[in-house]
This record gives sequence, C-alpha cells and structure tokens, in this order.
Amino acid sequence: MAEFDFSQAISDATSKLDLISNALDLDRLKASISDLEKQASAPNLWDDTENAQKITTKLSALQSQLRRIQSAYQRLEDVQTLVDLAQEEHDTDSLQEAEQDVLAIANDLDDMEIQTLLDGEYDERAAVVTIRAGAGGVDAADFAQMLLRMYLRWAERNNFKVKMLDTSYAEEAGIKSATFQIDDPYSYGRLSVEGGTHRMVRISPFDNQGRRQTGFAAVEVIPLVESTDHIDIPDSDIRVDTFQASGPGGQGVNTTYSAVRITHLPTGLVVSMQDERSQIQNRASAMAVLQSRLLVLKHEEEAQKKKELAGDIKASWGDQMRSYVLHPYQMVKDLRTGYETSQTQAVFDGDIDGFIEAGIRWRHEQRRAGNNTKDE
Repeated sequence: MAEFDFSQAISDATSKLDLISNALDLDRLKASISDLEKQASAPNLWDDTENAQKITTKLSALQSQLRRIQSAYQRLEDVQTLVDLAQEEHDTDSLQEAEQDVLAIANDLDDMEIQTLLDGEYDERAAVVTIRAGAGGVDAADFAQMLLRMYLRWAERNNFKVKMLDTSYAEEAGIKSATFQIDDPYSYGRLSVEGGTHRMVRISPFDNQGRRQTGFAAVEVIPLVESTDHIDIPDSDIRVDTFQASGPGGQGVNTTYSAVRITHLPTGLVVSMQDERSQIQNRASAMAVLQSRLLVLKHEEEAQKKKELAGDIKASWGDQMRSYVLHPYQMVKDLRTGYETSQTQAVFDGDIDGFIEAGIRWRHEQRRAGNNTKDE
C-alpha cells in the first residue's frame, strides 16, 4: 500500500481552506457578527420576539461558521506538528492517528465548501416546503407522507426548527398535501435543490394482488418572505374562506372555524393553513406563504424575460428529479446529479445530506455554465 503523502494532503487542505475563507470573506463575516451582537445586546430586543429570534439565530449561525473556519486552521497546524514529531521519532501509531485527522479535516472542508456555494439571492432565507401527492392514488398519498417524514427527520438530525403550517390527510392513507417551515439560516438554499417531482416504485401494500405500483409526489420549496420584500396584496385581490380543521380520516380536530384558505384571484394561487390554534394566526401564516409564492412567481417571470433575451440556457431540472425504487431492487437515485445509494431506509429516515450536497454542487455548475453562455 502506498505511503500516505502528508505534505501533499496538508497542503491541499490548507489551499482549500484558504479558498473557503476568501469566498466567505472573513472580514465581512466578522463585521456582520459585530453588528448582530450589538443588536442582540439591545435592552428592548425581546419586545419583538419574532425579530429577536431571527437576530439571535443568525448570530449563532455566523459565530459557528467563524469558529469552524478558525478551528480548521488550528487543526491543520496541530496535525502538522504531530506529523513532524511522529516522523522524527518514527512513531507509526501517531502517524496513523495523524492520517485519520487529515482525512477528517478534508471531509469537514468538503462540507464547509458547500456553504460557499449557497450564494443565491434568497439562499440565506428560511424555507417553506410543500409536499403534494401526485399520480398514483393511495400509493402516491402514502409516498407523500413518507417524504414528509423524511424531511422532518432530516431537520431533526440537523437540529433545525420546524413549524407545521398545514396538513391535508387523504381518505385511505397518507396525505394529500402538507406545508411546513424551517427557520434556520440557509434552509432555503439547502432545501431548494429538493424541489421537483419525486417517484417511488414498490410492491404496493394497498394492492391485494401484490403488484408493483408507481407513485409520484411534488415537492415545492420557497423562501420565506421578509418585510423588506414589499409584496403588496390588495384586499380586493384575495378571497378568504374559513373552515373546520381536520385530522386523519377527515375527522374534525376542533369545533371552530379556525382553518383559513386564501385564494389570490389574479393568479389563482391557493394557500390553506390549519395547524395554528386561532383563525388570526392561520390567516397570518397563510398570507406569509402567499407572499412568498408571489415573490417566487415575480422572479420566475423576470428570469424568463432574461432567458428570452440571453437565449436558451439548458439548466432545467426536468419533471422527474429523483427515483426511490424499493422493488425489484433497492435504490434511490437523483436523475440530475447521478448521486445514488442502496440504503433506502436510511434515506427515508432523513439521511439525505449526500443528495442535498450533490444537488447544490450541480446547481452551482449549472449557474456557472449559464453565466459562461451569456458571456460568450
């Protein structure tokens, strides 16, 4: 077996860390932390609980990012010292330990590099995710619920805060749709690559003849609207309906008309909310999601105009972006990136970071290819 090249490995890791530091702009990062620390120390900070939570959450995320970079530099310095001493004393055990340390640092740098690729206009935002059952009947509804559990478990594994906004249950099993919000910084940047059509193939537990069935589900990811976005929605443009919230099997979960459905008349967009306790809370949540969808629609229209001016840039995700095959073999494969795994149960248990990171890298390459096309 070839001897591990410590000099090359440490040099490569240091160069990569320097690129990451430059991309994240440590001076700007420190300035942002300083500004947020001043805001967080204001005596009236918690007069506005929602804003206070945003400030403290973002501050914590940036501080963690800075500590991670500084720690990586220190780890590289420490491992170089360990290698020098071990080589001088021909200490093979310490050299093996150093090799494991270098490999661990390289793995951490790959993860840190992903952060530098989250440079889209709304990538820093919180995410609002909606899952809808598609073609496939009860299997599609069950698949939609499996995807909901997958994303909730992924959020739990990463200690992300989740707020359920709406759940519409199917009659026999599964869900018709579900909407939830993840408030941590860069949630949108990470989860936006999950948007698209997902397909599952398996032996249906709902088919009494045990036949193989295919179910589809759509995943929509939008950035949470903020007060600075200025999306004005006149009252005359919306219709608000109220109804009783319902649970699995269509049973009522309360006896008041607390659930809210808002229809945006000019576009036909419909948003329903029923997971809050009061009609006022559900209406506020529904309006926030409607504003987010209108914001995305506005930018899609602007992007389409730019695309028409620049010519056709082939950076489409396509209708079907991922397949989950449970029969006749076990495989989850992303059709855009080629990333795949046979550990299907782990995926449904929330182990999807590999898919997300591959998607972020894929998207970055698509954006870069599009920019190069426009520059030609």
